[in-house]
Order: sequence, then C-alpha cells, then structure tokens
Amino acid sequence: MNQRIEQTYWRVLYTNPRTEMKVAQRLEKIGVEAYCPARMEMRQRSDRKKKIWAPLLPSMVLVNIEEREKNKVFDVQGVVRYLYWLGEPAKVSADEVLTLKEVTENKNIVAHEVIKQGVGAEVELLGTQRGVITKISGNHYWVELKGLNYLIKLTGG
Repeated sequence: MNQRIEQTYWRVLYTNPRTEMKVAQRLEKIGVEAYCPARMEMRQRSDRKKKIWAPLLPSMVLVNIEEREKNKVFDVQGVVRYLYWLGEPAKVSADEVLTLKEVTENKNIVAHEVIKQGVGAEVELLGTQRGVITKISGNHYWVELKGLNYLIKLTGG
C-alpha cells in the first residue's frame, strides 16, 4: 500500500508544534509517503543525557501525495494545514528531498540551523549538486529548499 508516487514536487504540511515525527509516522500508517528530515541530538535532562531525534524543519512534514488525495492528510491527528508560500502551495522538489535524505542519513549531523532567506541572511553558495546542496567545508552543508525559500545548514561531526 505504501507506493511511491512519482511527482516532481512534495507538498509541505504544517503540524502542531513538536509533533512532526509522530505526524509523519501516522501518515505512513494510512498510506501517505511522508518525510520529516531529522537528526539525532543529545539533550540534557535534570538527571541524565538523552539522545532524541530533532526535526530539521520546525512544525513541518513533507508529503508525496496525489492532488486528488490531498485531503486525506487531515484524517491524521496533528496536521494543521498545507503550507503556502507567495500565495501558492509550498512545494519541495523531489531532488531537494532526495538530497536532504542523503545528507541526513549518510552523515553524522551534530548541528543544524534553518535560515529563512531574505531575513538578514546572506550566504554565498559555492557550486551545487543537483542544484540544492553546497559543500562549504569538510563538515558543513547547505541544503536549499527553493519552494520554501529556506536554507538548512547541517554540520557534521
């Protein structure tokens, strides 16, 4: 039932705060291909340190779903709405999602930062792979999500 839908773009869902991972799991259970880019991080509790998965995009989950089934996502607890950018549904290209998966799954990411472009951020990108990732140094990567106007800075360990 979990068939891959070949589309050029993934849609962006806005979720309740701190429910991104659970929403992605619930969407997968009902047959919607969902992706919540995340990294493992160490959090300090009062009595111990604990490893947790931290989403890279706060309150956002990417979904690969056909137009005719797009309302199916609202059956899942935690989904608020689709995200819009410049009056259009926010979209992330399949290449950008693939690159994000490759970088987060194959690297030991120790830090991340999401920058909304045009809000006091100037970044010089040096050469790209599929137009969405730039290797800045041995352990820094910039992943650009053009449909959201975001840059995600990933730092490997």
